[in-house]
Amino acid sequence: MSTALRTRRVHPAWIVAAVAFLALVGAAGFRAAPSVLMLPLEEQFGWSRTELSLAVTVNLLLYGLMAPFAAALMARFGMRAVTTAALLLVGAGAALSIYATAPWVLVLTWGVMIGLGTGSMALVFAATVADQWFVRRRGLVVGVLTAGSATGQLAFLPFIAVLVEQQGWQQASLLVAVGAFVVVPLVLLFLRNRPSDLGITPFGAAADWAPAPRAVGNPARIALGTLARAARRRTFWALVAGFAICGATTNGLVGTHFIPSAHDHGMPETTAAGLLAVVGVFDIVGTIASGWLTDRVNPRILLAVYYAGRGLGLLVLPFLLSEAVHPPIIVFVVIYGLDWVATVPPTVALCREVFGADGPVVFGWVFAAHQVGAAIAATVAGVVRDSTGEYTLAWFGAAGLCAVAAVVSVSIARGRPAASAGAAPADAPRADAPG
Repeated sequence: MSTALRTRRVHPAWIVAAVAFLALVGAAGFRAAPSVLMLPLEEQFGWSRTELSLAVTVNLLLYGLMAPFAAALMARFGMRAVTTAALLLVGAGAALSIYATAPWVLVLTWGVMIGLGTGSMALVFAATVADQWFVRRRGLVVGVLTAGSATGQLAFLPFIAVLVEQQGWQQASLLVAVGAFVVVPLVLLFLRNRPSDLGITPFGAAADWAPAPRAVGNPARIALGTLARAARRRTFWALVAGFAICGATTNGLVGTHFIPSAHDHGMPETTAAGLLAVVGVFDIVGTIASGWLTDRVNPRILLAVYYAGRGLGLLVLPFLLSEAVHPPIIVFVVIYGLDWVATVPPTVALCREVFGADGPVVFGWVFAAHQVGAAIAATVAGVVRDSTGEYTLAWFGAAGLCAVAAVVSVSIARGRPAASAGAAPADAPRADAPG
C-alpha cells in the first residue's frame, strides 16, 4: 500500500487539505449569520444591539478559548473524530436557533453551541493539517485553509441576506445547519489523521523523516502545559497582543458591525452583505498570497505591513459609508479583503519557528487571544453605537490599535525552537528568510 501511494501523481496530503478546506467552509457559514440576523431580530423582538452583541461575544470567546484544547484533542484523538463532532455541534446549534424567543436562547445557540463547534476546528485545524501532512509548502497550505475559513464566513452573507429578506431569519439559520451537516460524510470518508495511517510520509519530507511520538495523556493537561512553557517567552506575549488586535479589527468589529453600520448610513442590508462577500473573494487572493510569501519573507515584516495597511483602511472608513456604493468604498473592500486574515500564515510560521512541535497548540492559545480581542470589540462597538448613535469612535479606536500591532510585530525577536518542543529546525518553515 505504501509503494502504491508513493507512486500517485497527487500526494494524499492534498486530498486531506481539500477536505479540511470544505469542512472549514461549512463550519464558517453560521459565523457569518449574526451580522445579517441582527437587524431582523432587532425589528421583530425589539432587542438592543448590546443584547444581540452579547450572543456574538460569547461565540467569539468560546471560538477562541476552545482552540488550544481542540489542538490538543486532535493530537490525542485525531482530526477526523474532532472535526466530525464539531460540525455536528455547529449544525445542531444553527437548527435550534430558530426557536429563539429571548436573548438567552441566542446566547445558548449562537454563543455556546456554535462557539464550541467552530472553535473545535477554527484555524488550529488548518495549523494541525499543515503540521501533520506537510513539510514543504506549509505556509501556502495554511494560507489556503485560512482563506477557506474566512471566505466561507463571508461568502454566505449575500445568500443569507436574500433568504432573510424573502423567507425570514429562521430559514437562513436552517440553510447554515444544512451546510454544516453535508460536510460530515466527506470528513468521515476522506479525512485521515496522519500520513502514517496510510503508510506514507508527509508531503516534502526527507528520506530520513520520522513521525513525532503521538500525544498521550489528558488533552487539557497537554494544552495547559504547553501554555505554561510558552508563557515564559516574550515572543508568545507579542504574538498574543498582535493577534488580539487582529481579532478585534476583523471578526469583532467589521465582521459583526459593518452591515449594521452601513445600514445606519442608509445602505440596504443586502448591499452591505454583498460588500462583505467581496471582502471574502479578495481574502482568498490575499491569504493564499500571504502563505506563499510566508515561505519566502520574514513573517515579522509581513505582519507589520498587514497591520499598518488595515489601520489606514479603518481610519478612513467612517467617511466612505453612504446609502450608495461609490468607488472609494469598493477600494476599501478590496484592500481590506486582501488583508482580512493574511496575518494567519506568518503567525503560524512564527509559532512553529520559535516553539517547534508545540507550535500548533501554541497557535491555539494565540488564536484564543484573537477571539478575546474580537469578543471585546464586538461588545464595545455595540455599546458605542447605543451610546453615541454611530460607530465612528469604534473605527478610529481600532485604527489606533492596528498601529500598535504593527510596532509590536516588527519588534519580535528571532529565536530557535525551545528544547522542550522537540522539533528539528529543518522541519520549520523558512520563517527566518531575509525580508
